[in-house]
Amino acid sequence: MTSIWEVPVLENKIAVVYGAGGAVGGAVARAFARSGAKVYLVGRSEGGLATVADEIAAQGGWCRTERLDAADAAAVGRHLDTVVAEQGRVDACFNAVTYGDVQGSPLVAMPFDEFSRPIVTALRVQHAVFQAAARHMAPAGAGAVMTVTGYGPPHPEMGGTMVTWATVESVCRQWASELGPQGVRVVWLRTAGFVESLLDAPDYGSSYAGDTSGEELLSALQGETMLKRLPTLTEAGELAVFLASDHARSVTATAVNVTAGAVAD
Repeated sequence: MTSIWEVPVLENKIAVVYGAGGAVGGAVARAFARSGAKVYLVGRSEGGLATVADEIAAQGGWCRTERLDAADAAAVGRHLDTVVAEQGRVDACFNAVTYGDVQGSPLVAMPFDEFSRPIVTALRVQHAVFQAAARHMAPAGAGAVMTVTGYGPPHPEMGGTMVTWATVESVCRQWASELGPQGVRVVWLRTAGFVESLLDAPDYGSSYAGDTSGEELLSALQGETMLKRLPTLTEAGELAVFLASDHARSVTATAVNVTAGAVAD
């Protein structure tokens, strides 16, 4: 199927993707580049960044890579200063950094540090990215800061995962309220897992009982959705392109439901 985003809706846009070497970050970065943006790939894994950069280059896209920890606010700020010095502005920042959550253990047996680690990491990363982006986007009166979360009611043995998602969404709403009057939008993808992520990483379902394979978990989760399927990473990238584009200029302070109907909101 031909992507509608083969039209360069992000032409001349400058985008930064944090966690670009990962599954979601890589998909978003590739989609941004296909849509005409100049994309800066940021992450901790040099190998992952190089792989995505090679794929973008092979498709004729423009990108640069930077290895850094997005929890390091000073490093994030310096890098974004460099981007703006080179390009004159930044139009979109997408945060796809993982937070190191641990699943598969009941809370009664989980040390506090293990439970709280993803929450604290998420707060550090989000604050670093939002502050750096806001310093450049707010004076320009435009820009979009984006991220990705998950969904779900409380589920046993999920550790701090769902608490982290709820925390990130609350942070996003707060920043949206402060940045909106200055023309900066805050939006995020709310997911229920992607086909490729489940098949490539069977331990995604570590909070589920039994030795469940990736295929079995995928089938089970698809059966719980309204559409009886899960989205692909390519679809996530295309939605991110829309949210970063001028077509979504009135969309802020909200999640885009990309759960295939696993949740109705």
